[in-house]
Amino acid sequence: MQLGLIGLGRMGGNMARRLIAGGHQVVAWDRSAEAIAALARDGAVAAASMDDFIARLVHPRTVWIMVPAGAPTEQTVATVGQRLTRGDAIVDGGNTYFKDDIRRARELTARGVDYMDVGTSGGVWGAQRGYCLMAGGDPGTFARLTPIFRTLAPGRGAVPATEGLPSGTTAPEGFLHCGPAGAGHFVKMIHNGIEYGLMQSYAEGFDILRHAAAEHLPADQRYDLKLAEVAEVWRRGSVIGSWLLDLTAMALAKDPALDQFTGNVADSGEGRWTVATAMEERVPATVLTTALYARFRSRVSHSFADKVLSALRAQFGGHVEPPR
Repeated sequence: MQLGLIGLGRMGGNMARRLIAGGHQVVAWDRSAEAIAALARDGAVAAASMDDFIARLVHPRTVWIMVPAGAPTEQTVATVGQRLTRGDAIVDGGNTYFKDDIRRARELTARGVDYMDVGTSGGVWGAQRGYCLMAGGDPGTFARLTPIFRTLAPGRGAVPATEGLPSGTTAPEGFLHCGPAGAGHFVKMIHNGIEYGLMQSYAEGFDILRHAAAEHLPADQRYDLKLAEVAEVWRRGSVIGSWLLDLTAMALAKDPALDQFTGNVADSGEGRWTVATAMEERVPATVLTTALYARFRSRVSHSFADKVLSALRAQFGGHVEPPR
């Protein structure tokens, strides 16, 4: 299947390579000529301009956008939307606020252009592990793009399906049609809010372990623990085992004191949107809210827990700390 992909950064470039390896044709465009050339060497069709990019796509055209949320995505959707015609589709695979998806879908649908929001999780590891995909939009468009989703997702062999799951669902493959416009990014937003809480739990736990040798504690209550080894043993048979714990173990094995990190932890929007949505729904979200506020506090004073958070963000998403 042919797909046009705009945005060849950490996520977009790897997604394109996974699609090419899966037998799809990827027409690539990015503001960086170097990024386009690198992907062309891996088998993509390089576009020389936006107009050339659109011209190389066969109707019904599908353009998947992987650029930063906010103004870059808004501008790209508008630019592409002006060049597409009835029956074509735009897929926003970034971390867009779901209410913006609803507005865009309404505007594009009026012109006959389909719009899908696809929350995409997998970070820099997705090329190898596959991507978890949460889609919102027209069911017919979802069905048409299923070959793309199936290639990007981990597949049924990655994790055994839960017993009793309704037959026919694509969820065990790693992709799901969540509902109408906005539903995909809504589910991804809550996913990222939960991620904040899980990361904060690991970070605080390892901070307590690290301070177990503090001099103000009674001598017989001090423990000089090797955090990398604690993380490693927890990975085996523990009820708190997870991929985030795997990444924590990797970070601690490489740098036990996490000296390369200051602990200045950024947030990319989804945590704030999750908390705001919880308030609109009148749903208490105390853990997720506290985890978000902890990131705000980390920009004023840093703890070892904040270094763990920074290390985790670097491990799964390639996120770099803000300048010191």
